[in-house]
Amino acid sequence: MAEMQANRADEDKERRKHWAALLSVFSNSFLIIFKLAVGLFIGSISVISEAIHSGVDLLASFIALFGVKKSAKPADECHPFGHGKLENLSGTVEALLIFVAAGWIMYEAVQKFLEPHVLRLPAWGAGVMLFSALANYLVSRYLFRVGYETESMALQADAWHLRTDVYTSLGVTVGLSAIWLGEAVFPDLALHWIDPAAAIVVAGLILHAAYHLTRESGRDLLDASLPPDEERTIQELVCSFSPDVRGYHGLRTRKSGSQRFVELHLQLDADMSVEQSHNLAEEVSRAIKGYYTESNVTVHVEPCNGNCTEKCLDGCLLEEGERKQVRRRFRAESGGTFRSDRESGDSVNQ
Repeated sequence: MAEMQANRADEDKERRKHWAALLSVFSNSFLIIFKLAVGLFIGSISVISEAIHSGVDLLASFIALFGVKKSAKPADECHPFGHGKLENLSGTVEALLIFVAAGWIMYEAVQKFLEPHVLRLPAWGAGVMLFSALANYLVSRYLFRVGYETESMALQADAWHLRTDVYTSLGVTVGLSAIWLGEAVFPDLALHWIDPAAAIVVAGLILHAAYHLTRESGRDLLDASLPPDEERTIQELVCSFSPDVRGYHGLRTRKSGSQRFVELHLQLDADMSVEQSHNLAEEVSRAIKGYYTESNVTVHVEPCNGNCTEKCLDGCLLEEGERKQVRRRFRAESGGTFRSDRESGDSVNQ
């Protein structure tokens, strides 16, 4: 029953991710046509640059859709750790696309500075950009919610694309509105430089978003550790099994898509049977999986025999008196020749 519920929850999560990615595709397709048509008609480089930005967003949406579908495939013989990194890879590709879009926008804006021209109907452009900002805000808000709830890096990257579009669209709206009002109030004042200036501001914001996305998606591609607060939570879960668990060390973590991978060594009473130590390791593993539902936990069990290396002491859950008791016991059993590393002054690297 529990397994059926878990499978149903996984199917529901993948369905939500799929529909969220499709919504982004349809939204960007409409906005590209709308902004490009109006931008060409009124001759606004800032509106056209926003259409190009939406074109990059559309490509990013297709990449997100691909990443979401492929990363959902279960582990197989060729990919024993699953396909989760496809989401991280798609996020990185999306970030690189943003860099390209920003470069193109800056180039076109500089050309407009060198060869200025009069805009036709700037109010139309302002209206289109205001509508675009509202549409992208609503879609990005939904993508952020689904992306964070399902821990989908691809959807989060796509949401950042659209949220950047919101800010840049508002910037272009302000610029075109200033030109429109300026022509009405100060008809002899040259304000057409505002249009390419707004485009450059757009490009700067896009570059900032690209840097943020590259850093976030690249971390998991390079198998960086989980955030410190998540590792602290795992350590607290392990410590909750004291005194059965006497210590731990060798904690290593990483993330692939929405899947977390956790490895650690547990030190248990040396008198525990293989079955008892295995069952305790399973309990620790279940506790971590219960908190982080999408996680793969590997636990290595070691006997606590008083041989206190520096690694052991860092994660030791025994009091000093208890450690001395364990050392005395194993010293007696070894005929008085047993010495801890601290007593002998040696350090053992494991």
